[in-house]
Amino acid sequence: MADYQKETQTEVAEAPRRERRRRRASSESFDAHPPRIDEASSAEPAEPEPTRGERLKNYALKKTPDKFKNPSELQIRLRTGAIYVTITVLCLILGNIPTVIMLSATAGIAAGEFFYMLRKDAKLPNEFMGIVGAILYPPCMYLWGLAGVMVLSFALLVALIIWYVFFLRARIADVCVSFFGATYTGLLLSSLVLVRASLEFPWGGVLALVVFASVWINDGFAYLVGSKFGKHKMAPRVSPKKSWEGLIGGLFGSCLTWCVCVFIPGVEITLLQAILFGLVCGIMSVFGDLAESRIKRNAGFKDSGTIMPGHGGLLDRTDSMFLAAVTAAFLLLVFKCIPYTFYFM
Repeated sequence: MADYQKETQTEVAEAPRRERRRRRASSESFDAHPPRIDEASSAEPAEPEPTRGERLKNYALKKTPDKFKNPSELQIRLRTGAIYVTITVLCLILGNIPTVIMLSATAGIAAGEFFYMLRKDAKLPNEFMGIVGAILYPPCMYLWGLAGVMVLSFALLVALIIWYVFFLRARIADVCVSFFGATYTGLLLSSLVLVRASLEFPWGGVLALVVFASVWINDGFAYLVGSKFGKHKMAPRVSPKKSWEGLIGGLFGSCLTWCVCVFIPGVEITLLQAILFGLVCGIMSVFGDLAESRIKRNAGFKDSGTIMPGHGGLLDRTDSMFLAAVTAAFLLLVFKCIPYTFYFM
């Protein structure tokens, strides 16, 4: 028994020395024969092969001049505006069908942006019915005139009432917002179809282009004059940058643009009427702009969307056109400056 205890004590005392010898031997063996490391396994993982779209993008970026690679805000606005103006001019000049397609697309996108903002304002519009209604207004105006627009408005209202009855979460305010969004964007823009289809090719497109140009020049003159001489704010709580001086400059540009109508074949208009129409349409375009600014301010938005870099949403670019378009069509038809053949067919 004593011998067993002595052997156990000896083994316990030798254990640390054996562990140190084992570690020393392992270290010497590692230094003498280091493990082989596969060069392929030690290399960094290869980058994935770029896709065809990325290759085209990189190629275009290499070919782009340095001054265009990092554009300023003004350059972005000018490029986006040039694309928008080019598409609009081409559709107006090419014929009635391209014009209707362009107006329907504009109305649908603008209605979508409108409903998106109102959803953030605690509203629950029926976006599907509203957007579809906005898209259908221009073709209905082109095919059946005012009768088609009236039928579409009635059908849209009935559909929204049925939706309100069976969808218990909907409120009457949601029905109103849905109907207003469709008519605000689609119905008002569809009035340009009357202007475009009133004259033979290409003069109908030229007349519609004058209406567009009057709004664009109105906005441009108002910005230039307001930024240079603007001191008296027109609506500081709704649109702080607008001034009375800018309004006067914009109206001058609108009247000047409308004077072109005197030289368009088929348009029976005097110079005094052209100036008067330009004045009224210029005022209505400003009201359209202020109305959309009020909608954005109530909903807490700076821009209605991001589809037009440097400008915001498409609704931001067409808000002035809504009231100006329907006003122009009304004045031209009531004063019999252009023919109209769609009477309640």
